[in-house]
Amino acid sequence: MELKKRIFERAEHYFNYIVKIRRHLHQYPELSFQEFDTTHYIEECLTNEGFQFEKPIETGTTGLLRNDPGMSDTVALRADIDALPIEEKNEIEYASKNKGVMHACGHDAHTAALIGALMILRDLQTEFNGDVKFIFQPGEEKLPGGAKKMIDSGVLEKPVPSLIIGQHVYPDLPAGKLGYRPGPYMASSDEVYITIKGKGGHGGIPHQTDDTVFFASQMIQSLQQIVSRKAPPTIPTVLSFGKITGNGATNVIPEEVYMEGTFRTMDETWRAEAHALIRRIAENIVASGYDTQVDVSIIKGYPVLMNNEDMTRKCMEYSERLLGERNIETLDIRMTAEDFSYYTQKIPGVFYRLGVGNQSKGIESALHSSTFNIDEEALKTGMANLAWLTISYLNDHNAGDTS
Repeated sequence: MELKKRIFERAEHYFNYIVKIRRHLHQYPELSFQEFDTTHYIEECLTNEGFQFEKPIETGTTGLLRNDPGMSDTVALRADIDALPIEEKNEIEYASKNKGVMHACGHDAHTAALIGALMILRDLQTEFNGDVKFIFQPGEEKLPGGAKKMIDSGVLEKPVPSLIIGQHVYPDLPAGKLGYRPGPYMASSDEVYITIKGKGGHGGIPHQTDDTVFFASQMIQSLQQIVSRKAPPTIPTVLSFGKITGNGATNVIPEEVYMEGTFRTMDETWRAEAHALIRRIAENIVASGYDTQVDVSIIKGYPVLMNNEDMTRKCMEYSERLLGERNIETLDIRMTAEDFSYYTQKIPGVFYRLGVGNQSKGIESALHSSTFNIDEEALKTGMANLAWLTISYLNDHNAGDTS
């Protein structure tokens, strides 16, 4: 039987079991770095299927599917396992049982699909040479990011993978389709905190105060020049403030105004320059206030996610052979962020999207929304494609044949 057909046959064979895993995870979501029960359940599944693993960090799991230890090539497959602080509104039998916590970003599907892919690869070990490292990673949704913690623990060592692959659900694509983007794909993400302090007082006599609210409004407008006038026009850049707090009143100018925002871009050099500009502009704005002070804190978040150009194009070709050219799309860049970017700073990486939408079933809600869900038929595509990419890549590097 042709290898592609065998992969799909295995995906179909394991489908109901993988759906069961996904639904269990969906019912019992846990927040970043608190995924204790999630990790225990994943490890039970791995043990039941005969996979050996280790725990590099408390809620992280990794292991190696050995398939000719003498070969130099290893592919790493990563799935994130944490959930979000969102109250689920879906009326489904497997809705979240943990109040205020929900798998609204599809990490339950990522985890289930990776387990399914490992089972397929185990069954088809005679079809390829090389090892497969699997990574079930906590804390993607929260700084400093579980990827960084896993890397620091040595997850990309002994052996060092020559490629790492990450799969992420995408409701904008119908189930059965995949999306790729060679090169820069997702933005860096930094948190900006600004505190303005000055002399408060009566709103009716503002000339006797340092009007902190006025300075805050001026600061927001002036900082937008970083995007409109300072950013190179070829580099996507976003600066947004989502929180401003000043505990004054209609007739009280507060002594302190607090602002929170996010800065995102697609270039690391410009990112550093922009940080300096944010500080400089903020300091200049309050310079005219006699007693006014400003404190700017910028917490560096995830770096730009750089998909390896050659490997991503090669994986697109592999997926076209598996699913047909019409089911593979080229994605636009996104100004959202992903800690998979830390892996791509160390080794070649490919981060792609798995279509999970289905308008006819009413499955259209966006990621991070209280009604997000997936067409579970997409799990077949997800586990099949992960297995196919792994086999295709290893066989290409070891002069094999995936026809």
